Amino acid sequence: MGISRSTFYDAPAADRDAEILTRIEAICAEFEAYGYRRVTAELRHQGHRVNSKKVRRLMREHDLSPKQRRRYVATTDSDHDEPIFPNLAADMAPDGPNQLWVAHHLRRHCNRLRLPRCHPGCLVTPGCGLRDQPLH
Repeated sequence: MGISRSTFYDAPAADRDAEILTRIEAICAEFEAYGYRRVTAELRHQGHRVNSKKVRRLMREHDLSPKQRRRYVATTDSDHDEPIFPNLAADMAPDGPNQLWVAHHLRRHCNRLRLPRCHPGCLVTPGCGLRDQPLH
């Protein structure tokens, strides 16, 4: 016949892709935040030998992108009935120390106290030595 024996016994690529695609769709329906790496790992866990590049291609072609997790959560509630206090220091321009005191949140990062940068009249300036002090 003139063709190799493996060509006769091998299933067409479209059939294999269709079978893998149904399994990918089932995994994506169950775990909607799974990307191609986790889907590939799940397919291998189920006993299917499949390349991650094929999974990535099939997911891209059939728009099976994972649901993005929400990384940022808003913690400020601006919709409240409490009074909003005016900014009394908006028109002030301090030209020396102890004329204007400003309070900020303090952040704790890597076991060090971080004071945010303020305007030039603030007591906590980069050169004053209060920034990046250990918390001990």
